[in-house]
Parts: sequence; structure tokens; C-alpha cells
Amino acid sequence: MSVEGLRVFKSRHDPVTTLDRAEAAIARNGMKVVARIDHGALAEAAGVALRPTAVLMFGSARAGAPTVQATQTLAIDLPLKLLVWQDAAGDTWAGYNDPAWLFRRHGVDDQATTELMNEVLANVAGEATG
Repeated sequence: MSVEGLRVFKSRHDPVTTLDRAEAAIARNGMKVVARIDHGALAEAAGVALRPTAVLMFGSARAGAPTVQATQTLAIDLPLKLLVWQDAAGDTWAGYNDPAWLFRRHGVDDQATTELMNEVLANVAGEATG
């Protein structure tokens, strides 16, 4: 699967376990889960069938606020997000927006923050899916 600006990892776990592992990894990395949006449950409540699909929104205000101070439009893409879904074959995937792609989108040139964000996101996704 290839979506511009999205980094994707195949999970060895079902969607619920992947999400639970992601939440634990987020906490271990010193961040807080802001929201867990269960698109599948919301769709089911509306009478629409949708395979498991959920988004974790998370971050650290101490780390994120200075970035938003410098470029307020980044607030549309922060806090960070991890999407977990199950495809038609029953495989579970996790994906996040590539920080370099996000920063380009907002005209930010900050290689150090890009690398740090990517490292944190890759750690969370790797722990969730591995």
C-alpha cells in the first residue's frame, strides 16, 4: 500500500491488540493519548459496515506547542496520529503521517525536529505492530 506522506507497517497482531500496544508505547515514550477514535464502532452505530479502523491521537504539549507557536497551521495536523486498520484479507496495518511530509506541507524547514518526530513515531508503530 502506498499513500503519499503515509508510513505504513504491517502488524503481527489483531487491531485491538495493535491499538493497545500502541497506547502502551505512547506512554513509554512520555506522551499522552488525547483521543481514540473508533471509526468502525461509529460506522456500526450508523448502520454502516466497516472493518476495524481506529485512530489514536497523541502527543506532548511540551514538545508540540513550540512547533505550533512557530507555525500555527501545523495545529491542523497535531497532535500526532496513528491509524490502525484491518484490510479485506484480514491483515492489520498501522500508519502515520511522515513528519517530513507534514513539515513540507506547512513550509517548515526543521530537520532536527523532523528526525525526532520520525524516530518517536517509528518506535510507537514498531512496538505496536511487532
